[in-house]
Amino acid sequence: MSSHQNSAAAEKPPILWLNLSVFAITFLVAAIGVPWYGFTHGFSTGLIVGLIATIGFAGISITAGYHRLWAHRTYDAHWSLRILFALGGALAVQNSALHWSSDHREHHKHVDDNDKDPYSAKRGFWYSHIGWMLREYQASRYTNYDNVKDIQKDPIVMWQHRNYLTLTLLTTFGWPVALGLMLGDVWGAIILVGFARLVINHHTTFFINSLAHIWGKQTYTDRNTARDNGVLAFLTFGEGYHNYHHIFSADYRNGIRWWQFDPTKWLIRACSWVGLTRNLKRTNGYQVEKARLEMQFKKATAKAEVSCETTMAKLHDEFDVMVAKLREYYQVRKQLLDIKTKALVDSVHVPTLAELQAKADAMREVFVAHKREFHQLLQRTIQGNMQGTQSV
Repeated sequence: MSSHQNSAAAEKPPILWLNLSVFAITFLVAAIGVPWYGFTHGFSTGLIVGLIATIGFAGISITAGYHRLWAHRTYDAHWSLRILFALGGALAVQNSALHWSSDHREHHKHVDDNDKDPYSAKRGFWYSHIGWMLREYQASRYTNYDNVKDIQKDPIVMWQHRNYLTLTLLTTFGWPVALGLMLGDVWGAIILVGFARLVINHHTTFFINSLAHIWGKQTYTDRNTARDNGVLAFLTFGEGYHNYHHIFSADYRNGIRWWQFDPTKWLIRACSWVGLTRNLKRTNGYQVEKARLEMQFKKATAKAEVSCETTMAKLHDEFDVMVAKLREYYQVRKQLLDIKTKALVDSVHVPTLAELQAKADAMREVFVAHKREFHQLLQRTIQGNMQGTQSV
């Protein structure tokens, strides 16, 4: 081995043997034990239902609790719901909510910075997926929680943090054993609901740090590696719309369209109907649409390879007009929503609502028409450039 290789090896942080052991043992038991037990003994329907339910409880505790409630403070939750999320987070075995939130805020603050982002995707798939937890890369930050002083005021967060190991052992081992006793198959429950479930919960969550920064579309921004991916959203309770999340992280939603799979959003919203959640934060529609249009414009002009300054200036002018019409539409839309809200309390002249609704509809039609014309102009520019290139 060369002196350069020796120094490189010496510079690597120490291995976190506990983490390595947990990941290795759980994976081996799941990969070998589940097929073996399934063929020799079989798994009952009750165990399979228990597996799915436990995956759901632990997974949603991370997405709705650790992520959207505590890390980003996108809504407020009743103490009973916070306790459930704290228990489910311990069951997921992804460290305490305090530690998890601290790491995640550093990720957002320094995304893709190989030195400061705890799980920077630019260091490769393996590192961002699991490698960052196998060595002491962040040893200097292990006990520094200055960036989560706000959630340190939550007694449930601090209770879980102080008792994390006890809660993890009770939930991770206690629940499968209890389920096995109820169903008459303790070893089957330990292997399936204990080990296999934990591996599934771990790696589906880890996909957000790795695959969601590699595979998918950059719908709203290309200032970081985050992607929107509907397949990952299905596997991660809605967390796959990661490009949106990285630009609008204060929004309690990740999938903002009605057809986008985001059960975490649905749960948070449904809980608000019965008073378990409140102060749900949403990004202004104008900002969302503007970001999406800017990315479309950026990609189209890059594809067109417009070299003529006059043509590019015209495209920018038309784009600015379109954005101005979009802003006007959302301003009128906000006025309409404000008046509708006021109408629930006070008596509002009905024609006022009708007139404002008509104005909003008309402005939306103007914006849509201008947007269509702008896209046609872009297409003509792209085709003209391509024909010019071919003729040369």
